[in-house]
Amino acid sequence: MDNKSSGTSAPTSGLMIGLAGMARNFFALLVNRIELASIEMAEVRANLFKLILVAAAGVVAACFALAFWTGLLVFLSWDALGWKILLIVAAGFTAIAVGILLYLRSMLKQGRLSMPATLAELRNDRDALL
Repeated sequence: MDNKSSGTSAPTSGLMIGLAGMARNFFALLVNRIELASIEMAEVRANLFKLILVAAAGVVAACFALAFWTGLLVFLSWDALGWKILLIVAAGFTAIAVGILLYLRSMLKQGRLSMPATLAELRNDRDALL
């Protein structure tokens, strides 16, 4: 009788050992993926910081270039147009600014800054899990 009960528990204990090993491997895989994601996020954060710094330097350089080109335009046109060149330059920059603001407003109305596909997938995942 002892052989029968030890024979029946051997496959069950082997199954439990196998399941425990699978759970341990799954947990190790999950931890590995989280570590990899955290390392990649750190790299992305560093690259994003560099990108923001370079973009800011580019914006400052572009502003200086715009200011100096505008100054040159006013200087060269002053004899012919006088104060009217200031009006022309101001009207041009105002038109550009209004155009940019209208474009930004249309982008916001169209919802281009949201992530509809990602949010839909997250909702689907939530619904599947619950």
